Amino acid sequence: MSAPTSSAAPLDLADGSAAVSEVERFRREYRRKQQLKSVITSLVSTIVLAIIVVTGLKLSPGWPRVKETFFSAEYFVSSFPEILDGLWLNLKVLVVAVIGVAILATLIALVRTSTNPVLFPLRALAAIYTTVMRGIPMIVILYLIGFGIPGLGLFGRIDPSILGTIAVIMGYSAYVAEVLRAGFNDVHPSQRASARSLGLTAGQTTRMIVIPQALRKVAPALMNDFISMQKDVGLISVLGAVDAVRAAQIEVASSYNFTPYVVASLLFILMSVPFILLNDWYAARLRKRELSGGTV
Repeated sequence: MSAPTSSAAPLDLADGSAAVSEVERFRREYRRKQQLKSVITSLVSTIVLAIIVVTGLKLSPGWPRVKETFFSAEYFVSSFPEILDGLWLNLKVLVVAVIGVAILATLIALVRTSTNPVLFPLRALAAIYTTVMRGIPMIVILYLIGFGIPGLGLFGRIDPSILGTIAVIMGYSAYVAEVLRAGFNDVHPSQRASARSLGLTAGQTTRMIVIPQALRKVAPALMNDFISMQKDVGLISVLGAVDAVRAAQIEVASSYNFTPYVVASLLFILMSVPFILLNDWYAARLRKRELSGGTV
């Protein structure tokens, strides 16, 4: 006589699928209740924190003055169109800067990871470049580029937004190049050896094997740099470019009300939030694949 079937074992159905056992149903129900409990707890704690913050602000003696100075509905509406027009310049600078950084940083990373002795002078120059650029604050780079290049008198008058774009590219290419270099070095040498054994050239191996794997590994770090770049393009206002920040400064100078700065902040936040959420989602996806043993 055969042994009786355990209650925890799945039962085969006529269509070949397996019925869920009582133990598995209990586990799923338990996980569902725990998840619901976690969501409710998070919601309640968030509401309590919001109530505490709002109550603390309203009880502050200077809150009415701060509210009128920073959160005036009248100045919000009046300054919004001008600041939104300035944000369009920030977006254009960001698009050009992203392309420029991607090209320059990739070239620097490839040079730094190269072992060709002929490229030694370029490797040394790239190492000095990344070290120096990462050590200089972004606003100082903007001043050096924005006022240094016109001072040479070689190109005539240059639009401040162009100079600001060049400065952003030069500054961020150093950071991104180091991220890419780390990704290139993280690709196992066996990947290159396997590609070469299949007849791929060194350039094809780099383009088809190394770069795709490296980009998947460092994608979250690259997206963080992109998010930082979104904010730092607002620094081009120090060169006189009328972007969102400069438009807010002009509005503040004419009204002595700081609400335009809040408007500019909100616009930059709205521009950054989608990419922040995308970065968090992709990082969680990579972590899940790594924990499950999948190919990253």
